[in-house]
Amino acid sequence: MRSVLAQEQSTDPFGYVTVEIYDQTYYLSGHDTQHIRNLAELVDARMRAVAAQGRTVDSLRVAVLAALNLADELSQATEGGDARLTHARAASLRGMLDEVLEDERKTG
Repeated sequence: MRSVLAQEQSTDPFGYVTVEIYDQTYYLSGHDTQHIRNLAELVDARMRAVAAQGRTVDSLRVAVLAALNLADELSQATEGGDARLTHARAASLRGMLDEVLEDERKTG
C-alpha cells in the first residue's frame, strides 16, 4: 500500500494535472490544479476506505460507493451552507466522477 494516497505526478502549462486515484492514473484539467490534487486525494482516500470495509474488489463499485458517501456528506453540508457554492462544488465533483467512470468503462 502506498504511503501517499493520491500523488501528483506532473503539471503542464495548459492547466492539466496528472493524478493517481486508486492506483489509476488520470489526466485532469482545471483552473486550480492544487484543488484538483486535493480532490484526487479525497477521492482516493474515500475509495480506499470503502474498499477496506467492503467485500468488493471491483473498482467501479468502489468508486460508486465512495461517490455515494461523498454525496451524502455534501447533502448534509448543504443544510447549513451557501446553496450556490454547494451546487457549484457538486457539479464539479459530478463532472470529475463522470470522467473517472467513463475512463473505467473504456479500460475495464
